[in-house]
Amino acid sequence: MSDSSREHSSTLDVKFNDQGLVPAIRAGCPIGAVLMMGWMNHAALEQTLQTAQGDVLLALAESDVGQGRIVGHVQEVLEVRIDCDQTWCCSSAKSHGPCCHVGYQSCFYRTVDAAAI
Repeated sequence: MSDSSREHSSTLDVKFNDQGLVPAIRAGCPIGAVLMMGWMNHAALEQTLQTAQGDVLLALAESDVGQGRIVGHVQEVLEVRIDCDQTWCCSSAKSHGPCCHVGYQSCFYRTVDAAAI
């Protein structure tokens, strides 16, 4: 499908990058805070859509098993959206435990002070 057709079509035609991955953001419900950003290959996206579980958000090109499954953190995926040119994925989820592989509720737990830049 051409890029122009992809932007205006209702057909799902995700444009994976050269490594076979699409960037994926997961936001928590009900507050909408970003929980994590990872990458999904086709198998990970398909599994997320079929199971409504977000345990494979960070799928590596050489493996269908993502970091979420390895560390046992699972999110209940409520909705999956694809951006206008089908190059990004964004999902909303209920978290059942920490989302970050190091144990934080969100991977975005650091606040950056402007003076530190």
